[in-house]
Amino acid sequence: MVAISHAMHTIWPAAAASSWFSWSWLHAANCDITNQTSSLVVPPSQTQLVAPTNESLSSVGLAFGIQNYTCTQSNNFTNVGAVAELIDVSCLAGSSVFRQLPDQLYDSWVNFNQSSVQEIIDHLHVLNPPEILAQHYFVSNPTTGQGLSPKWDFTSSGKFSGNKDAFFVGRGQGSLPAPTDPKKDINWLEVANVQGSIANTVFRTDTRGGQPPSSCEFGKTQDTSVRYVSFYYFSGGSIH
Repeated sequence: MVAISHAMHTIWPAAAASSWFSWSWLHAANCDITNQTSSLVVPPSQTQLVAPTNESLSSVGLAFGIQNYTCTQSNNFTNVGAVAELIDVSCLAGSSVFRQLPDQLYDSWVNFNQSSVQEIIDHLHVLNPPEILAQHYFVSNPTTGQGLSPKWDFTSSGKFSGNKDAFFVGRGQGSLPAPTDPKKDINWLEVANVQGSIANTVFRTDTRGGQPPSSCEFGKTQDTSVRYVSFYYFSGGSIH
């Protein structure tokens, strides 16, 4: 088991063999980050991701999960959704350890083989620690009824538990190859609101992993899931 950071007093300390990590978040959840807009850093000299200037950040989640892919007739993989759990790291935004979190969590996540992400999510829902921010998955497009749309669901965790409006369904607004390693790390995204009150815009940044193999053989290659980690920033919204 790998501790995510000595500075955070081992958020994921060594634990029993049957669990991945234990929870000692040092009150890292539910902080007001309306003055931490600078923690959202987008690359310069591009127009795909534009940091908000007329609204504040409401929260930031550190996500671990999987990107799902299927092989197309063109013998390459296409994305067919994702499943992830978001941990509330709002209180750490702007701290000296904040930028280290994706690498440290990714190193642990890609080497953890005891449970699937869905099993971990199910287990955490039983424990229901306040540090769980949301779940990320895909739903039918609410506008056309065809295809899939990304959803961030806050309705079953933390301070928004039971609030039916605490979600975000979005559509892609901007996409930027990861400035780290675009062959390994999935794109950074800006996602605009279609439904829900939790935010007006979601940004995916600091991605680690998630990219599929470069080719496949249609009709023979099985669907695949690739583990990833990222930050998700939530901007604006009418409930906080």
